[in-house]
Amino acid sequence: MNLKRMAALRAVEEIRDGDIVGLGTGSTTHHFIVELGRRVREEELEVMGVPTSYQSMFLAAESGIGVTSLAEHDVDVAVDGADEVDPQLNLIKGGGAAHTLEKIVDSSAGRFIVIVDESKLVDKLGAFPLPVEVIPAACRPVMMRLESMGATVSLRSCEGKDGPVVTDNGNFVLDASFGAIDDPAGLEVDLNSIPGVVENGIFAGLADMVIVGTAGGVEVLRPRG
Repeated sequence: MNLKRMAALRAVEEIRDGDIVGLGTGSTTHHFIVELGRRVREEELEVMGVPTSYQSMFLAAESGIGVTSLAEHDVDVAVDGADEVDPQLNLIKGGGAAHTLEKIVDSSAGRFIVIVDESKLVDKLGAFPLPVEVIPAACRPVMMRLESMGATVSLRSCEGKDGPVVTDNGNFVLDASFGAIDDPAGLEVDLNSIPGVVENGIFAGLADMVIVGTAGGVEVLRPRG
């Protein structure tokens, strides 16, 4: 079975009748939303989803999952993917440019469950370029500031259209390569202190559970201590 789908199917088992579910964005979460929709249809499971992007909103609607918002409900459990997971369960997210709303939803949830395949597990964060969402007018000064911090920075370009990626919030994404990140929590705070930065893709200390699809089966990781 597809390793991403393995993790997603295991995560669906964590959803209970009546839950408000944060719906992440990306290829792994796609499997989760589709399977959750199947349970809604076949088992008459009553849940509502809080999407983290237009992509997850449209997929939820197609899958028969009712959609709500943080303005109306608290989130019981959020399920989302990740681009990297370190041994302390710190994450890099934002490959799909949805990390700002993902962080808002995931951090507000009663539980945050991460679903990945084993290729996402790393000894240290940083091989994956760190996404930084910026207000368009601040793009150049933020890029210069990131470079002064030692990063190699590029403006993310869009596939299928000319020009940069524009997030669901109307902003740009800078991809900053810092190399191995020794202090994810500290860097997360430092980046969000830069004027013009909306949010960055480090999710330090947020995950309550990481479900990993591996060649040997599903593994469940939890924070130590």
